[in-house]
Amino acid sequence: MGLTILILVFVGGLVIGLPVAVTLGVSSLSYLLVTGIPPVVMPQKMYAGMDVFVLLSIPGFILAGNLMNRGGITERIIRFANSLVGWIRGGLGLTNVGASMLFGGITGTAVADAASIGGVMIPGMKKAGYPADFSAAVTAASSTVGPIIPPSVPMIIVGALSGISVGKMFLAGAIPGILMGLAMMVTTYLIARKKDFPRQDWQGLGEIGRSFGGAFWALAMTGIILYGLLSGIATPTETAIVASVYAMVIGLLIYRELSLREIPKIVVDSAVSATGILLLVGFANVFGWILVSEQIPQAIASAVLSMTDNKFLVILIINILLLLVGMFMETIAALIILFVPLLALAVAVDIEPLHFATFAVLNLMIGLTTPPLGVCLFVCAGIARLPLTPVVIAILPFLLTNILVLLLVSYVPAISTWLPSVLMP
Repeated sequence: MGLTILILVFVGGLVIGLPVAVTLGVSSLSYLLVTGIPPVVMPQKMYAGMDVFVLLSIPGFILAGNLMNRGGITERIIRFANSLVGWIRGGLGLTNVGASMLFGGITGTAVADAASIGGVMIPGMKKAGYPADFSAAVTAASSTVGPIIPPSVPMIIVGALSGISVGKMFLAGAIPGILMGLAMMVTTYLIARKKDFPRQDWQGLGEIGRSFGGAFWALAMTGIILYGLLSGIATPTETAIVASVYAMVIGLLIYRELSLREIPKIVVDSAVSATGILLLVGFANVFGWILVSEQIPQAIASAVLSMTDNKFLVILIINILLLLVGMFMETIAALIILFVPLLALAVAVDIEPLHFATFAVLNLMIGLTTPPLGVCLFVCAGIARLPLTPVVIAILPFLLTNILVLLLVSYVPAISTWLPSVLMP
């Protein structure tokens, strides 16, 4: 009875449009009340889910990204990407993808990428003669690269859940993220050739040098983050704080587009964003504890293994399940609820945990651009001032491209495990 109530309230909350965190909290509380479990269990389990040291890095990376973004990073990265590929047919679309790859290595969140890059690129592409639906679609699709290329908030969550080194998780996402970005660039170019999209004049090597000089300090943040983790000098949490201080100094003294008066508001906004994520982590931990107590993970593993214990078929089943979940559920909630039981299933068929974690995150990133509830779709459609339907139609080629990359990463483990094995043996 309790499990039925849990599922009904959870599905009902999603259907009527409640935020995922609220839906998780209400459904979990309903279960506790129906089954007679003391409600005090809820804050206890919420605290246990949030009381993980590595999760403290999330507010730090969010603050660093916001400081850099307000300090002039977006325009400089777009200018640098445009100097490299803007002269090719469909160059602004390629610039959009390239900027997301560079920008994502700083913010670590897809929604921030979609809003920041989209706020500049979508109006600019429309003004240059690109269709509004294509402009929104390429922005939404490319924003999913951000949480794959380090640093990455979902990778931090996975590290906290599984005990896998966050540094290894960051490195495992680097090559898949670059592959996804390059694949979307190819897709953009093919669409641009077919529809004869405009291109810009070659701006010369001088512009590449000047634009790189402007973007250098922003791009260097990724290097600082990776050096701190790979060298063992700092934990992920300490690295996030160093990145925040670095971002503030660059914004104030180098780019000089950040003022001391703005910093308190940026700190508050970052704290609000981080609070939302950690509250979601807390509620999802309660929900996940309930599923474990009802032995749902064991039931999922048994059901799959009763059909097949073939490693390649199990990978396919996990991919299909996560893609479906990603259509309806927020990424972090889905990770907290499903990652541990699916990891147990993966290990049972000899899938390396780091490999599984990488393609699991990749799955859920693709879900951010998949209807009906892909968050990045709504963000970019809003910026483009379009209804959702034309953006969904325009993004289909990019979804197909990303799924092909997902299958490649899923069935070739070395794509995700080679770099961590070399740099963090």
